[in-house]
This record gives sequence, C-alpha cells and structure tokens, in this order.
Amino acid sequence: MKSFVYILFLSVFIYAELFSQSITPEGQINSWLSVNPSSDFTAQAGLRFIPSFTIEKQTNKIKYDSEISVNTYGILDFDSKGVEPDGNFKPYRIWIRMSTEQFELRAGLQKINFGPATMLRPLMWFDRIDPRDPLQLTDGVYGILGRYYFLNNANIWIWGLYGNENTKGWEFIQGNKKRPEYGGRLQIPALKGEMAISYHNREVDYSKSVFDTTITGLANSNENRLGLDGRWDIGIGLWFESTLLHQDIPKEYLPWQKQINIGLDYTFGIGKGLNVIKEFLYVSATQSAFKFKNNISFSALALRYPVGLLDNITAMVYYDWTNNDWYRFVNWQRQYDKISLYLMVFWNPDEFGIYQNLEDNSLFTGTGLQFMFVYNY
Repeated sequence: MKSFVYILFLSVFIYAELFSQSITPEGQINSWLSVNPSSDFTAQAGLRFIPSFTIEKQTNKIKYDSEISVNTYGILDFDSKGVEPDGNFKPYRIWIRMSTEQFELRAGLQKINFGPATMLRPLMWFDRIDPRDPLQLTDGVYGILGRYYFLNNANIWIWGLYGNENTKGWEFIQGNKKRPEYGGRLQIPALKGEMAISYHNREVDYSKSVFDTTITGLANSNENRLGLDGRWDIGIGLWFESTLLHQDIPKEYLPWQKQINIGLDYTFGIGKGLNVIKEFLYVSATQSAFKFKNNISFSALALRYPVGLLDNITAMVYYDWTNNDWYRFVNWQRQYDKISLYLMVFWNPDEFGIYQNLEDNSLFTGTGLQFMFVYNY
C-alpha cells in the first residue's frame, strides 16, 4: 500500500508540473480540548493540521483537476493513570479527475458518499462522517469513480476500489485488500423527488475478525450489498434509505443484515428559522432475508437555529429503543471569516450502542464538554 501511495503522489506532482494552469494552497488547522469528568475522569488535548493543494487545468471542453492533502495530528490523553501521547501522519486526499459538463472520472484516495439521510445512514458504505463532528472529517478510500449526469437529472455512478486496508462505513471486519471491490449506483427522477438503487461487492477477510473467534476459521466470504433510497420535497422534506446485505457464511452466523431509515425535515418560521430533522433507524441481523429478529432501533432528532449573524446552535438527541438509552449533544458555533469556534456539550451512556464503528467515539461517552478552535486558510 505504501508503494501505491508513493505512485499516486508522484503521478499528481508530475501532472502538476506538466499540465497545471494553477496550483492553489489551502488547508485547515484545528485544536481541541475534551473533558469528561464522569465516573473515571478523562481528558484529551489535540492539534491537527491538514494542508491541501488544488491543481487545475481547463481546456475548451474538458477540465482536469487534482487534490493533494495529508492529515497530521498529535494527541495527549489524560486519565487517572497519567498521560499517553499519540499521533499520526497519513494521506487524506490524493486524486486526479477529468470532467466535462455531464461526465467525470476521478482516481485515487477520495471520499465517496451518497444518500439523503443525515444522522442514521444505512448507505454510509465508504465514509465515516460523524454527524456530531462540525468539521465532517473522514478518511477516504482508494479507487476509481466514474459519474455520468443525464439531461433529465438522472445520473449513474460506477466505482472500483482496491488496496483499502482498514474497515470503512459500517464495516467491522476488513475486506481482502488484494481483491478489488466494485459497485455502482443509478439515480432517477421520481415525481417531485428522486430515487436510487446502489450495489457493492467485496470479499470479507474473516482472519481479521476480532468479534467472534469461532468465525475466524472460515474462508474469506463474498459479500453483496443492495441499497435503495429516495427523497421528495412536498413542503417538508421526506426520505428513506435502506440496505440489504448478505455474506456467504453459515446461517448460525446470521448472514443477512438489514437497515432501514425513514426521515423528514422542515424549517419552521420561528425567529430566524428553526430547522428540524427527524430520523428513525431499524437494524436487523437474521438467518434469512425475510425474517426480522435480533432487532436494534434508534430515533434521532436534530434542531438547528441561527442565533445571530455569527452564532449557530445545533442540538441532537438520540434514543436507543432496544436498551432504553438517551444520547444528547449540543454544539454552539461562532463563525468569523477564517476562524470558527465550537463549544460542545454531551450527556451520553458510558458505553455506546450507536456509532460503534467511529474511531473517536470515546470522546463523546459519558458526560462532558469539548472546545474546538478551527482556522481555515
């Protein structure tokens, strides 16, 4: 994988030297302090730097552009045992794209996401965007993505992924990085909205499983995902998002997984406009496609209100119907020209039943607060 990254870097730089008309440097510096004074006091201080370079060349009909960025950060974790440092330096985006008015082809380390849901997303297949994260940061995937846009607003996506070592989206078990993954998506107009069907195939590497040691003896398994979603604007925004997943494993390991999301949003004419988003997620793992057992369900409510020209407040509440747990999160934001300030307060269970796949989930367990400073240049 490292040699593949080096080749990508080299290709983009050669492209920049030979073909670019403009190179634009930009980036982000952010720092944060998170404090969790609940049962076992913990705190975290961190500093992150994401420098980015955008390269562009425009011809009569075709635009060529590229992005290079890295994610480098340092962290200090504090608890009753002392201080533990951590940090990393890794590629964030490295891609090259060719596009016209109706077509684009993008190759490299990139973000791929789709679907109308915002908080409880069954179609979170390739990204790991935390709706509570004001920066919406997520690692990318290595692959090629082609998109064609029809004149009637329909569009078709085709992608192929290769060499991705880590899990992505909702995945808990790694795929076989030496075996290509592939899929696509077709989105079409439907009355006053749109509907789409998506598909993805990969090979699951059970030798990397850490959740059930009895399943690690199985050979690699083929996995197929089928997604269906739609969104309509009928005065209020309505949408649904669903995924049906199957793995070629014995029935006792529950090879069928189903996720269904139903959501709506509306902006009330209260003050400067109160935006309300409501979603419900149903998850089930079963022995057959048409059974509904081992269910987990969540509700989510988000409220967003602009307090003034510089300030916004966002509140999110989740309810776990299976374990009767509440999750609460409030974010106050002040926005200047290039500087953003955030103060986040949370009151959650000590163990998360939601977003277990997100790396920084532990920051929001228990009760605490987080302050964040962001500078974009």
